[in-house]
Amino acid sequence: QVQLVESGGGLVQAGGSLRLSCVVSGNIFSINGMGWYRQAPGKQRELVATSTSAGSTNYADSVKGRFTISRDNAKNTVSLQMNSLKPEDTAVYYCNADLSTVTATGVTYRYWGQGTQVTVSS
Repeated sequence: QVQLVESGGGLVQAGGSLRLSCVVSGNIFSINGMGWYRQAPGKQRELVATSTSAGSTNYADSVKGRFTISRDNAKNTVSLQMNSLKPEDTAVYYCNADLSTVTATGVTYRYWGQGTQVTVSS
């Protein structure tokens, strides 16, 4: 069984900062990509940032220069540092991990966390 648990969401004023963290646990064999997505009310889930196991990163244009994704492969964690937050960043943020388990080492699935609310007030 695999679990992704996010933390760090909350309410912040525009221009402020938050740091989200996500811990992956369970019978993990290997983790490939990890990332963060978000979903605002009435909108589709959208990519925020991703990181490969080799450390390559990708960001949505709307967050470039403000958000930084980082991961600790030894601890199976991925974080998202969010600076200069804007009201339009308000959403539920989800972490994900593309991983294989010890019982199915040759198959990679995408797992999702339960989400954490980020609210930015103007």
